[in-house]
Amino acid sequence: MSKEISRDEVASNNNADSLWCIIDAKVFDLTDFVDAHPGGETVLKQFAGTDATTAFYNLHRHEVLQKYASLQIGTVQGEKPQVLDQNPGDLSAVPYAEPTWLTPQFKSPYFKESHRELRRQMRIWVDKYLKPEAQEKELDGTYISDELIYRMADDNLHAMRMGPGKHLKGRKLLNNAVKPEEYDYFHEMVLVQELGRSTSRGFQDGNMAGMVISLPAVMNFCNDEALKERVTQEVLSGKKRICLAITEAFAGSDVAGMKTTAEKSKDGTHYIVNGTKKWITNGMWCDYFVTGVKTPGGFSVMLIERQEGVETTKIKTSYSTAAATAYIKFDNVKVPVENLLHKEDQGFYVIMSNFNHERWMMCCLVIRQSRVATEECLKWANQRLVFGKRLIDQPVIRQKLAKMIAHCEANQAWLENITYQMTQMTYAQQSKLLAGPIGLLKMFATRSAHEIADEGVQIFGGRGLTQTGMGKNIEMFHRTYKFDAILGGTEEILGDLGVRQAMKNFPKSML
Repeated sequence: MSKEISRDEVASNNNADSLWCIIDAKVFDLTDFVDAHPGGETVLKQFAGTDATTAFYNLHRHEVLQKYASLQIGTVQGEKPQVLDQNPGDLSAVPYAEPTWLTPQFKSPYFKESHRELRRQMRIWVDKYLKPEAQEKELDGTYISDELIYRMADDNLHAMRMGPGKHLKGRKLLNNAVKPEEYDYFHEMVLVQELGRSTSRGFQDGNMAGMVISLPAVMNFCNDEALKERVTQEVLSGKKRICLAITEAFAGSDVAGMKTTAEKSKDGTHYIVNGTKKWITNGMWCDYFVTGVKTPGGFSVMLIERQEGVETTKIKTSYSTAAATAYIKFDNVKVPVENLLHKEDQGFYVIMSNFNHERWMMCCLVIRQSRVATEECLKWANQRLVFGKRLIDQPVIRQKLAKMIAHCEANQAWLENITYQMTQMTYAQQSKLLAGPIGLLKMFATRSAHEIADEGVQIFGGRGLTQTGMGKNIEMFHRTYKFDAILGGTEEILGDLGVRQAMKNFPKSML
C-alpha cells in the first residue's frame, strides 16, 4: 500500500460515516466493516480515528490483520510497520520457536543441506496446502480430502513417512528436495515435525496416521511378496487406506487380554476372525486393517481387507472426529492365510518392532507441538499488557517460560540423539536396542507436554480455555496432549519398559 496518510487525517475520520483507525502504522477504513465485526460495532467506534495497535494485539492474533488486508487504505506518513508478517515457508524469528539446528547462530553435526532444503520445502507445503484444510476440518469434523491425500502421494510424502528404504527408489521426493538414496531418519524427523505444526490435533491423526503405524508391518513382515507389493503401492499412491487395529475395550497395552480370535478353516486356506477393536485411528474410512488376534498358540497379526462382516462405527473423543476414530466389529470375517504377517503365534514380535517407529514418530510430533505452544506463550507474554506492564515483565511468568523452554530443548536433543542411533542401526538392531530409550523419551516428552500445556493455560488465562481467538492453540494443546500420553503405549507402561530393558543386561555392579 503506497498511499501515505497523516495522523491528523486519520483522526478526522472518527464516526460511523467514516471510520478509520491505525494498526501497526497501517491505516484501515472500517466504515463498511462495522456491521460485520464479530465483536460488535461499539468496540470499533471506541477506537475510531485513533491508533488501536495496542488494543488490537491485546484482543486479536496477527493473522486477523492479514485476513482483512483488503481493508487497508494506506500507511501512516513517515512510519513503517514493525510487526513481522509470517509468509509461507518462513522460519520464526521468536527465540526458541525453532530447534537449535534451525537457528542461524548455532550449529549441529546431524543436519546436511538436504535436511535444510527438505525443511524449507515442507514448511511451504504445510503452510500452503495442509494448514488451511487442517484448520477447517478440525472444526467441522469431516475427514481429510481425497485431493490432499493424492497431493501427498504425488509428492511422495506417504512414502517418505515410511522412513528410509528401498520403497523410495525411483521416486521424486517433494520437488527433489532430497535424493531417495540419501533419505535418512533425520529427513523423516524433519518431515514429521513440519507436519506437526498444523495446530490441529484431531486432523493430524486424521492425516494418514493409521498408515504410518500400520503399513510398516506389512512392508517388513508380509510373507507373500505379491500381496506386500500390491498393498504397499495401493496405499502409497493414495488409492487405498490402511490402519492399525490392536486395541480393544478388553485390552490396550495388555495384548494378552485380547478377545478377538482367528481360527483356521478346516481346509487350512483361511482364518475366520471374530471380535471387536476400539479407538482405532482412521478406522472409519480404511480399506485394510493390520489386526491383532488370538490364535490357538498365542497372539498373531494379520492383514484384513474391508469386506462383508467388517463394520465400523464412529467414536467421539476429546479431539475432532476428523481423526476418523472407530469401533470395529469383525463377524465371521474370512482372511486368507497369506495375509498372516510374520508367523502364527509370533505377532508380539511384529507389534514390538512396529511400535518403535510409531513411538518415535509420536515423539517427533509432541516435541514439535510443545515448541509451538511455547512460542505462542512467548509471543503472548511479550504483547499482553496487565496492570500497565507486559506479562513478560513479571518474574513469575519468566519462570514459567524458562521451564517450558528447558523441556523443549531437552526433548529435542534427546530425540536427535536417538534418531542418530537409528541411522547407525539395522531394523533388527533398532528393535532390540531402542525400544527402551524410545519408550523413555515418549514418557518424558508427554510429561513435558503436560507441564507446558498447564503453564500455557496459566499464562493465557481465560483465553487458554477458549477454542477461538488468541488462545485457541493453547486450548487445543491442553485439551489434546493426553492423546500422546495414551496412544502407542501409556507413560507408565513405557517407563516400565525402559527400566526393564535396562535391567536385562545389568552388570554385577555393587555400591
